[in-house]
Amino acid sequence: MSATALDLLHALDVESGRLGLPGPAALIGDWWDADAVIAPSIEILRDTPPPANPDRFWLGYLGFGGPRAGEGPLPECAGGLTDRLLVLRDGRWEHVAPAGSPMPDWIERCLADPSAIMSADGCGDAWSAEWVAPQRDPHLLAIEECLEAIRAGEVYQACVCTRFTGVVHGSALAFYTDLTAATRPAKSAFLQGDWGSVASFSPETFLRRTGNIVSSSPIKGTLPADADPTALAASAKDIAENVMIVDLVRNDLGRVAVTGSVRVTDLLTVVPAPGVWHLVSTVQAIVDPTVGTSRLLEATWPPASVTGTPKLRAWDLTAQWEAEARGVYCGAVGLAGPDHLLDLNVAIRTVELTPSGTAELGVGGGITIDSVPEREWQECLDKAASIVGFENTVEVI
Repeated sequence: MSATALDLLHALDVESGRLGLPGPAALIGDWWDADAVIAPSIEILRDTPPPANPDRFWLGYLGFGGPRAGEGPLPECAGGLTDRLLVLRDGRWEHVAPAGSPMPDWIERCLADPSAIMSADGCGDAWSAEWVAPQRDPHLLAIEECLEAIRAGEVYQACVCTRFTGVVHGSALAFYTDLTAATRPAKSAFLQGDWGSVASFSPETFLRRTGNIVSSSPIKGTLPADADPTALAASAKDIAENVMIVDLVRNDLGRVAVTGSVRVTDLLTVVPAPGVWHLVSTVQAIVDPTVGTSRLLEATWPPASVTGTPKLRAWDLTAQWEAEARGVYCGAVGLAGPDHLLDLNVAIRTVELTPSGTAELGVGGGITIDSVPEREWQECLDKAASIVGFENTVEVI
């Protein structure tokens, strides 16, 4: 039986530390048409975005940016390059090394019996977390300000956010693996460095590129997991919210797409995610081979689903309405590589951890003219519940 992705990640963390190497990074879920992508050892450095046309594999994150870029608890972006990955496809691990270099012995040991390495080390897997919920009234006020802007015609929709704060004691890696095992998010990721760590439990794909085909799958529309999902498919507010963002994604991709190639391949599908139901659509386009990663990101940044329409005005206004900078939250985490490889999530349900263990978890939702502020507040709590309600204490103030 192949090693599970989470056990292998723990074993690689132990062995890389024993050898004095940088620790691993992981993408677990639906990544690169695989079930997991792990860099066994990678130095994730501050201020290192993906190269325009990478000839090695880049793993990292890009912060949300905008008017308040640099105000978050972690660097605005971080990334690293590696010559090798372990990729889990069809139940088998593949060692991917474009240069053809053999697999190091220490990685082979981890693949052969990760549980033995974990047992010998004790794995350092103890952790606990304490969370404090955001204040309700300032968020309701921000939503009212957004509604006023919609009535005035400045925006048609905007994503208004707030955040939980807290402390994670113990192992950040164990925090990530335990929550991933329990909730199985579609696009989870773990990155670490001397700057801190990012534990992303995202359900959303921002950009996926294979060759010259690019797709984006925005999420707009949410109900709690215990609600009837058919109500989401019938909700005029949620449908309008999703369709507006689909049009925005079509416009973004159209900036770099081959003329006439942009199409909606999936519209308004109800999909389960940890703690909630979502409406998900997919937009696909063909891009010219001369369009590199940097140009594609310039055309589509920031992710449409977490800004609003029109995008630039919504980006500017939300920075004024929100009490905290978004930081990594609402940016993107993922992978870039040779042959135009790109796979990025939208960094929602994403915890930012400083080296001292302080933690932040952004939450938010799309506001339209039909939004009811109190319901939008509850949606924020619903989205956070699968993370802040997992083996921890939440104090609401």
